[in-house]
Amino acid sequence: MTFRMTRHKTLTRCGTATLALLTGLSPALAQMTEIGPGEGELSIVAWAGYVERGETDAAFDWVTKFEEATGCMVSVKTANTSDEMVALMNEGGFDLVTASGDASLRLIAGGRVQPLNVDLIPSWATVDDRLKEAPWHTVDGVHYGVPYMWGPNVLMYNTEVFPEPPTSWNVVFEPMDLPDGQPNKGRVQAYDGPIHVADAAQYLMAHRPELGITNPYELNEDQYKAALDLLRVQRDLVSRYWHDAFIQMDDFKNEGVVASGSWPFQVNLLKSEGLPVASTIPEEGATGWADTTMLHVDSEHPNCAYQWFEHQLSSNLQSDLSVWFGAVPSVPAACTDGRGMQTAEGCDTNGLADFDRIRFWTTPVANCSQGEGACVPYYRWVSDYIGVIGGR
Repeated sequence: MTFRMTRHKTLTRCGTATLALLTGLSPALAQMTEIGPGEGELSIVAWAGYVERGETDAAFDWVTKFEEATGCMVSVKTANTSDEMVALMNEGGFDLVTASGDASLRLIAGGRVQPLNVDLIPSWATVDDRLKEAPWHTVDGVHYGVPYMWGPNVLMYNTEVFPEPPTSWNVVFEPMDLPDGQPNKGRVQAYDGPIHVADAAQYLMAHRPELGITNPYELNEDQYKAALDLLRVQRDLVSRYWHDAFIQMDDFKNEGVVASGSWPFQVNLLKSEGLPVASTIPEEGATGWADTTMLHVDSEHPNCAYQWFEHQLSSNLQSDLSVWFGAVPSVPAACTDGRGMQTAEGCDTNGLADFDRIRFWTTPVANCSQGEGACVPYYRWVSDYIGVIGGR
């Protein structure tokens, strides 16, 4: 517990510094002081599988009853990366976004989301205490989001190729023969997003300690160069840089892909179809996501949005979504209270005990714990990762 609290305070300072660096502005007061009648509509930018109405699987539907109870008809725009979410919110026309930590501070700094009045959300008290003040949605004590789900980026693998779980991420970073005697070249994938630089940095933390990396999101020039060099090695191995969860699943089914960083969502769906896949968190640990629902500063349906905030914290939604996606609910009671499909064992499987092993996505900034201007900022991650994918 001591380690967790120390880590949390350090990250909170980092989040505050990020906002100050990018904007120089103090957070505004929450725009909502009371909830009025719903406006009849609600548009959400969400990760695949996050807002289900039973169309993929009839057993998983947490939209229909919300619409019936509130009259707020929900439309969903699926986004495949955090950068896509930021772009969509910058364009406008949406009410909510289920943002990960590498997007949320950018949305706050850009003035795209509004401060929230958590007093208008009765179930706020049920949120995991580790997430209530999380630095990816809280700045100077002001909340800009409501925790949704969290979990690790897992290593998904084909169990026929790997009779035993891989113990290291090296199977997707370095050329080698896999347990079936065949090379990994052309049979592995990497994530199509600049935040994947952090996965390379985390791998180097364990395998090149002389670099002195202590935070995969805070890299000086030498550390950053080493991460890019590793990603260039990986470039020769990958068959596809994935960002669409369903395309990745098809690649595992039909294109001979046998190992990749992934989300539990893909793992669970493929296993439900009888595919020989499983997942693990290797010895180096994992990056991960703690997603937060945030309200657009110009939302046209804020009353429906606040009703969704309360709905998303309901224990049965949290429970069923955590089963569907393979995530950990932001409401711990959802693991055990029996109001949904989830169980204590299921939450353990999804990573409930791994909180301190996960380095959650956050936006890299120049002014970091290594000193002012010491770290490589995110805009360079974006341009350089495009270069890596393009073979430069």
